[in-house]
Amino acid sequence: MNRIASTVVLAFIALMLLSSTVFVVDQRKYAIVFALGQIKEVIREPGLHFKLPPPFQNVLLLDNRIMTIESPDAERFITAEKMNILVDSFVKWRIGRGENQPKLYYVTFGGDESRARDRMSQIIKAALNEEITKRTVAEVISGQRGKVMEGIRAKVVQEAAQIGVEIIDVRLKRVEYVEQINNSVYERMKAERTRVANELRSTGSAESEKIRADAERQRSVILAEAYRDAEQIRGEGDAKASAIYAEAFGRNPEFYKFYRSLEAYRATFKNHGDVMVLDASSDFFKYFKGSGAGGAAAPAPAKK
Repeated sequence: MNRIASTVVLAFIALMLLSSTVFVVDQRKYAIVFALGQIKEVIREPGLHFKLPPPFQNVLLLDNRIMTIESPDAERFITAEKMNILVDSFVKWRIGRGENQPKLYYVTFGGDESRARDRMSQIIKAALNEEITKRTVAEVISGQRGKVMEGIRAKVVQEAAQIGVEIIDVRLKRVEYVEQINNSVYERMKAERTRVANELRSTGSAESEKIRADAERQRSVILAEAYRDAEQIRGEGDAKASAIYAEAFGRNPEFYKFYRSLEAYRATFKNHGDVMVLDASSDFFKYFKGSGAGGAAAPAPAKK
């Protein structure tokens, strides 16, 4: 019985020793093996690995996935034109995959990810400040935004490599003026737009007046030419009519006098209420007198 108990105890102790010498490295982790407090090796390959039991050897696992550092609040920077702007950025990073990078990362931060984030935030802020102070607001916002990000990334990559960190990407999410100068910027933009609108309006008004004046001129010319042509046609018609009348009446002058008298009678007695006081023997009533009454008879028209 004692022999069985001793066997069970020895088996349990052996199992405990075996479990302390075996460890698993996940594909999302790096494993740093320490021998008596000194770094012995860095294991990058996932799988089952062996080591000496503590305290001879210990293992520390580090996350090798891509992580993000994103500023909780936009930070203030000064541009080359001494304008205050707020910049919101983020950085994608991970522990370097080089041969000595994980070891360098551990030596620098002791495996503490929060310390690594703080140090990276300082590096990013310094790179942002250096790049933004060399450029104007317009360049940072739109004109050279890509160059700004490339410059920041180059500086961050260089410094991050010295602490065992690999930079994947650097981006500017938001760039805007600080609240104190937003109103003045908006007012300046409004004034500029108003100036442009007034300039366009005045230009349009001038063009409108020019077009209207040209239309009036063309109208006057067209009316004058039409009146001239109408008068010319009317004059030619009157001349032809006069010629026809002269030829017709020239054949019988007495008939012409008779016709003119009828026209005068028609114009004189147009209204029933018209009254004229004249001598009955005057020439006006010459053709009112019939031949039976001793008056002149209507002339016979001339024969052709």
